[in-house]
Amino acid sequence: MEAQQTTSQAQVGVLIFGRKRPGFDQDWNAGIRDRCRKSLAQLGFGCIGAEDVVLDDETVNGAIDRIERAGCRALIVIQPSLADGQYALTVSQRWTGPIILWATPERPGDGKVSSCSLVGQHLWASILRQANHSFEFVYGAPEDVQMELRQAVALSETIQRLRAAKVGVVGTHAPGFLDLAADPFLVRRTFGLQLHPLSLPQFIDRVQAVSADEVNADLQRVHSMGLRETGSSSAPSDELLSVNSRYYLSMQSLMLETSLDALSLQCWPELPNVLGQWPYFAVSRLGAEGKAVSIEGDVDGAIGALIGRFLGIGPGFLTDWLEHDANTIFFWHPGMAPLDMCNAVGCAEAPTLGGHFNGARPFVVDGQLQLAGDVTISRLWRCDGRYHWTAFEGRSIPPRRSVTGNSLLVEVDGGKVTERFERLIHAGLPHHVTLHFGRHAAVFRRLARALRIDWEQ
Repeated sequence: MEAQQTTSQAQVGVLIFGRKRPGFDQDWNAGIRDRCRKSLAQLGFGCIGAEDVVLDDETVNGAIDRIERAGCRALIVIQPSLADGQYALTVSQRWTGPIILWATPERPGDGKVSSCSLVGQHLWASILRQANHSFEFVYGAPEDVQMELRQAVALSETIQRLRAAKVGVVGTHAPGFLDLAADPFLVRRTFGLQLHPLSLPQFIDRVQAVSADEVNADLQRVHSMGLRETGSSSAPSDELLSVNSRYYLSMQSLMLETSLDALSLQCWPELPNVLGQWPYFAVSRLGAEGKAVSIEGDVDGAIGALIGRFLGIGPGFLTDWLEHDANTIFFWHPGMAPLDMCNAVGCAEAPTLGGHFNGARPFVVDGQLQLAGDVTISRLWRCDGRYHWTAFEGRSIPPRRSVTGNSLLVEVDGGKVTERFERLIHAGLPHHVTLHFGRHAAVFRRLARALRIDWEQ
């Protein structure tokens, strides 16, 4: 799935600037306006404001009023002919999110300059940067930049959705995993997110209180997946599966009741010790359904999963960086990768349900991830009172050894893995990173820039 995907019915605000003063090639201007409107319609956006031309403070503010009432999360500004740079400040006063500046081309051929659209948008970009207001920039003919526009809208929507989102943490980070500790105020300042601490004992009570009828209904859904027990030709018993159904239903209901967009769960030592099982199969199911859920109290990992969900690339696989050589990294975690990232049920490499590698308690998902080709490795984290972000790419290759849980061997573009690891750990990189199928490093880098997060190579 491409990172630039967004919902086909997204409501997008559009400001098309005209000119009160004469000048430039107005026939070319009118033609570009029509082509821009047609291109946006082809993208499936519900465009608010695109039908009109704005000329002054009154028309700009009136258009933004309509855009805000429509609940738009992205704003595209088009000036087919050079517009007054003062309006960059007018728009930025009203619109707090990133502003997408779309510069259109000159009329081809010899003769007079037709529009200076790129000059005008360059002017606006400089003004916005000096005003410390984030923006995205797209340059090209309406028929040629649809992918770039879709991606810019997805980035803007993600930032706006983060500002209204809520991430919960049940308990805290796992014992000793201090690198995963969260700062609620830094989370708020950086993303606009609300961090909601939740009680681990109350979560355990919730798991134990799930009704038998709810569990039985969920067990039917689990059996329909066709998963067998590791080392067996049959499915695990209902008695064993029922505990993970309780986990699954409890996390679902908790997210619904507390309006959570993401959830981080302190999964040990209390949960397996008190309830007799690990919650990893339940986490795997939720991840496959697009829910942003992390383990070991990794709040930033949950935020990263939420960003992946908002961008349309899925929550990804939160994993340890287990070992590496000069060109490859072997990623592994004890068995909670989203089921849709594992091999298909029914094939020789299908995932199975087994015991945790450390103590053999159920239930983890055993099975390497799909050899799906392109892979992006990413992580955002806090260090020195700021957030940092990294992302790099590679390709999945056949594993050199087999382990329980979930794993993937990745050949990193350009190699030099040891040098990269050295740089990143000196920047404070935590021991968890996230894997996504596909190439998304450029998208993550643009989002980091918009959020003013330090980018680490």
